[in-house]
Amino acid sequence: MAVIVRAGAAPMVWLGVLAAAVGLVPEGLTGRRIGLYGGAALFPVAAAVVAAVRTGRYRELEHTATRAARGDVLQDRAVTVRNRRRDHRWWLLAAFAAAVGLSFAVPAAGGMLLAGAGAGLWLKARALGRRESAAEKLLWVRTDWVEGGRPAGARVKGYRTTGPAAGDAAPGGARRR
Repeated sequence: MAVIVRAGAAPMVWLGVLAAAVGLVPEGLTGRRIGLYGGAALFPVAAAVVAAVRTGRYRELEHTATRAARGDVLQDRAVTVRNRRRDHRWWLLAAFAAAVGLSFAVPAAGGMLLAGAGAGLWLKARALGRRESAAEKLLWVRTDWVEGGRPAGARVKGYRTTGPAAGDAAPGGARRR
């Protein structure tokens, strides 16, 4: 389940860094220094907001988690990451274009905002991983319940659990080594 959360983090961070770098080229309406200060203020705010959003729903579903049955289809980590990124590529492209467009007004601020949102997703996945490690079980979402890549969406009735050695993902959605 943390794989779904973590899958969007890396592209958002890297596209945000690229948008911030591109955003430093034009002087902008406010100037580069104000844009950098604004972006530096937006980065931790965006990271904190994204990391905190819907945590109550995650915990609620985590407490009602049941053991995975034989009939539950649990996807491979690589397939989940590929599907998640493919489903959201146009949103990422639109966010990147908006961040670059914003740089003509406030240089680098939009890119740093996008990177902060990606960092918030990564922080959320890390928190989920710590809870998975503490409970010594991995949390999964049935593939037929995940709508649009939302691991806590309306169609998700509950999480499934397996032991920590199951699958190819470590707690928090990282690749198992």
